[in-house]
Amino acid sequence: MKLIILVAVALAAVAVAAPPEPIKILRSDFKQDPAGSYNFDFETENGIVRSEVGELKEALDEENKPHPVVVVRGSYSYTDEEGKPQSITYFADETGYHAEGDSIPKVPARR
Repeated sequence: MKLIILVAVALAAVAVAAPPEPIKILRSDFKQDPAGSYNFDFETENGIVRSEVGELKEALDEENKPHPVVVVRGSYSYTDEEGKPQSITYFADETGYHAEGDSIPKVPARR
């Protein structure tokens, strides 16, 4: 009887420790221009959606010399732990990464 209980507990532990099923990708597109620009989109079965565009731009460095940079704009959305849909838009350029969305903390206004 103890052996049966031990085997049942061991099987339950293995079932609990099994890795979850991977999330399926429903759609995925990627295009890249030889000059350096690109765009991609994807969507997963659990509702994650992402879209991004990168474009080549010329910017000035610290010595005011021009150099190419990739400017990125995009968005993603998902459902948070509380079941609330979240949507984030962002861009990144020579000034850094900038994101906006309800779940992104806001910088308090100066008085």
